[in-house]
Amino acid sequence: MAIDPTDAAVQALADIDHDGPIYMLNLLRFREGGMEEYEAYVRHCKLHGPRHGAEFMYLGKGGHVLVGDPDQTWDAVWLVRYPSKAGFFAILHDPEFKAGFHLRSDTLVEAVLQVTTPWEI
Repeated sequence: MAIDPTDAAVQALADIDHDGPIYMLNLLRFREGGMEEYEAYVRHCKLHGPRHGAEFMYLGKGGHVLVGDPDQTWDAVWLVRYPSKAGFFAILHDPEFKAGFHLRSDTLVEAVLQVTTPWEI
């Protein structure tokens, strides 16, 4: 099960032709006891993310699957807004932020990180 992005996925994000804000949808499945431990990662992000323009829009616990297969249940969802790809990469390469990245990977058994961009209609 995937937890961290591959180098190819990170490069694909860098290649996207979009200069505006990006919204990262995080779908999270925790190991036993991981949800409580993940809170340390949330606090870490809230400490270091804002200096790179990150906005933490929504963090919620998973719930009932209304449409989908029962195995598509996630323990938590997190929506984070970055001012741009450059802002996201600045956080990703920030040594102080990277020092706490284990707080995330140590708690998860699976994750989906879906990059989205505003849909202007």
